Amino acid sequence: MTSRLALVAAAVLAAAPSCGTVRGVRPAPAPGAVSAGPGSAGGAADATTARSASTGAFASGRYRNLFVEAGHTPAEVAARIEAAFQQLFHGDSATQTVYYAAGANANGPLAYVTDINNHDVRTEGMSYGMMIAVQLDKKAEFDALWNWSKTYMYHDAPTHPGYGFFSWSLKTDGTPNSESPAPDGEEYYAMALVFASARWGDGRGIYDYRAAADGLLSDMKNREPITGPWATQARTETDGAEFNPEHTMVRFTPDLRRPDHTDPSYHLPAFYELWARWGPARDRPFWAAAARVSRDFFQKVTNPVTGLAPDYANFDGTPVVFPFNQRSSTFGPDAWRTEANWSVDWSWWAADPRERELSDRIQAFFDAKGLDTYGNRFTLDGTPLSSTHSTALVATNAIAGLAATDEARARRFADALWNAPVPSGRFRYYDGLWYLMGLMHCGGAFRIWTPAWARP
Repeated sequence: MTSRLALVAAAVLAAAPSCGTVRGVRPAPAPGAVSAGPGSAGGAADATTARSASTGAFASGRYRNLFVEAGHTPAEVAARIEAAFQQLFHGDSATQTVYYAAGANANGPLAYVTDINNHDVRTEGMSYGMMIAVQLDKKAEFDALWNWSKTYMYHDAPTHPGYGFFSWSLKTDGTPNSESPAPDGEEYYAMALVFASARWGDGRGIYDYRAAADGLLSDMKNREPITGPWATQARTETDGAEFNPEHTMVRFTPDLRRPDHTDPSYHLPAFYELWARWGPARDRPFWAAAARVSRDFFQKVTNPVTGLAPDYANFDGTPVVFPFNQRSSTFGPDAWRTEANWSVDWSWWAADPRERELSDRIQAFFDAKGLDTYGNRFTLDGTPLSSTHSTALVATNAIAGLAATDEARARRFADALWNAPVPSGRFRYYDGLWYLMGLMHCGGAFRIWTPAWARP
């Protein structure tokens, strides 16, 4: 929700996450390797198979490693991912890290991820941090972030309009800047909790990950409207479910007193497909439909030549402009994520070949702008509005290579991400988190973790 406030080898390999299996109990491939299923040693030979496979990773167990395909070893990829994690989570507190320990309470250690530039803690960054942690087998960091989220961000008062959801922006001391929820945070929280349940098993209290995920998924779809005051500011709000039932789409905000619309980058059909299998049973048909709707929406909301999407959009795909964000109809920081969403959806599910066309389209656009020089904001038809080159956009453009059919061009984008330094300084929050997730996606280390009860 970046735009709401303005915006070694073997040892490292052993310390890096063991990459998970997709369905059933399968041998875990080495981190950064491409799994070819049971008994595979992984490696570059398997990458070719993965590129030509007609099924996604959920069915095949194979995850492409764009860096291995480009000639790097699995050990090099794992080391690069681990080094980025260590810098962004445990580096120098003044210039490198975005993760900060914050004491402890009865539930254990507390920690937050903060937007350095805007001096706040967002559900976006907290849920990204948890997703990174579960994918990289960092349970201590995961639990500390979840504990801070539940302690300071979660609304547990039934009369609060955000009941069952999280305040999207707080100060680092836990004081709310806004008590409204932002659905992208809840989406990533829910998926990270499902994967935590699958990877580590369920604990007690707030660490019963599956119960927390199921409750959040149910509220995201079903929660009835509640009108009530904020706890810390003189504001009354009416919040409902985070998905519009008529359009089967995620909302930009569940605040029903504002015009209802969506954010293209909140559409996560790769996650919806899993919730359609593993979420609360009564809602599974809805999530399956939401995945299909989002795939169609990507076609409507992107420019047919450039592949660019706006930050905000109506449910019919037309751009939205609001007084608080005059640039919301353009391709900006929120919209950068949209290409990652459709590309990961193709990588996991291979359900809609049109997503491959979208990745080709947007990579062709940025390739023509110069891989090292393109700006970070454009009108949808491609007129540049900024000359700033942002690492987060470098990362999402590289992730698009998971679905692109032009492999030579996709490799250039993967190389650009590989050659980029770990972000530091003022903008290390958004640039850094997407840099790390980009390495994970492109390096085959962002995977589906199947709950034990769902394994055949």
